[in-house]
Amino acid sequence: MLGAHLAALDEIMKVYLKYFLLCSLFLCAAAGSQANSAASSQANYDYFSANRIMIRNGVQAVLMCNGLYTSARTLEQVFDQELAFLADNKVGTATGGDYEANDVLKAVAVGGGESGPIIRAAFREGIGCVVMGPQQDFSDIATLPVNSLAPLHGDTKNIPWPNGDLLERTSAPIDIDIEALRLASDWAFERESPEQVTLSLLVIHHGKIIHERYAAGINKHTRTRTWSTAKSIAVTLIGQLADQKRMSLDEPLALPWLPKMASSGSDPRDKTTLRHLLNMSSGLYPVDSFGMEYATGSGLAYWAGASSVKGALSRGAVREPGSFWDYENYDTLLAVYAMKLALNNDKSYRELPRKALLDKIGMRNTLVSTDRFGDFIFSSQVYTNARDLARFGLLYLNGGVWDGEEIISPQWIEFVRKPAPATAKTGNFYGGQWWLVPDDRKDVPHDAYSTAGNRGQFVIVIPSQDMVIVRRGLDYGKQGFDRWDLTREVLKAVVH
Repeated sequence: MLGAHLAALDEIMKVYLKYFLLCSLFLCAAAGSQANSAASSQANYDYFSANRIMIRNGVQAVLMCNGLYTSARTLEQVFDQELAFLADNKVGTATGGDYEANDVLKAVAVGGGESGPIIRAAFREGIGCVVMGPQQDFSDIATLPVNSLAPLHGDTKNIPWPNGDLLERTSAPIDIDIEALRLASDWAFERESPEQVTLSLLVIHHGKIIHERYAAGINKHTRTRTWSTAKSIAVTLIGQLADQKRMSLDEPLALPWLPKMASSGSDPRDKTTLRHLLNMSSGLYPVDSFGMEYATGSGLAYWAGASSVKGALSRGAVREPGSFWDYENYDTLLAVYAMKLALNNDKSYRELPRKALLDKIGMRNTLVSTDRFGDFIFSSQVYTNARDLARFGLLYLNGGVWDGEEIISPQWIEFVRKPAPATAKTGNFYGGQWWLVPDDRKDVPHDAYSTAGNRGQFVIVIPSQDMVIVRRGLDYGKQGFDRWDLTREVLKAVVH
């Protein structure tokens, strides 16, 4: 009898043991699931969140500063349009918040408290607003660069176009359908999306302005940020030095790459040439791609006071130069730094944009900004108006000649219009810091080429139609404005 009870007890213990083991396994699995979830959460953790907050404040500081003191906009206009692309991520409102706009100093500070570190920007004569380092305050403004070159003589309202703003009275051109041109203008201004905000539209045909229109609060003098249209201005200056044999497209750049290494071995980045940089095919590590544009890389120079040069020199080689197209601000900034080294003179470097280009073609309203170390942020930070950009487009339309002087050679214009080899399989859409008509577009002339800047900044040159189109915008959100669609609509006005 006892044996039977012991046998039964043994079976019960086996059942309990089995149950205990199953429970243990379940608990371990649950714990493992939680651990995996936690690990996944850690893997997706944004380690650059602090940078993003700092850069957000810097974006707002620079755009507010330039909006108020470079563009002469009101605080309400700045919040409504310049800062619209920040959406709900803006600091404060037009009625107040964690920011200070100092009209006496022409400076702005954004941040503090729950809004994160304070970033400041200050207007500097001849340059526009310069972003300051996180450790700096308004007492440091006097240390920031200025451009003290005297303005050109003369009043633009008395100087005939295109060197000035005086327009001759002429009858409507016989080869333009004015009603079709008006419809094209309406197409540009009356967008189906509130996120597409056209500020100005100019159409130049046979050298004359045949259409000029501005949004409310904007006029022919209003300067706004070019964003990456600045790259096309930069490549013009670089081309001048190449024309003078002071720079070469295909010889080693001999840049002082960072970090400096004690090893005597060669640096693979030495294979990167000026051509590679201007074709956006450097093969260097991407820092503005893959969601990192407002977290690290050039964003720290644009918006947080870091050196635009040191960051550009610190990227490692990850691909064979020329093999892969990747749009990087630092590629442009490296080319601009190579230009500075070629000049080998700080004064010549500071004065180059004005003396070599802007003053020569009447771009009197254009400011080229620098970082706080005095290096041009020529990948984005230029402020100008629509007419100055029209002059720039005319220079290219006229084969680089202005008032009988060759400013830029036809050979260099041919280079910037030649598709970057790395784009051959994806439509030949990019040249040398200029954008080209993609292979699959059949509705616009394929000799057209364009600058392009964030928020809708376009200078479109169409040699076969002897035409330049300038569109300035403050687009935000999805930014669906298409420059080639605009080209198509404007060309509907040309009478054949």
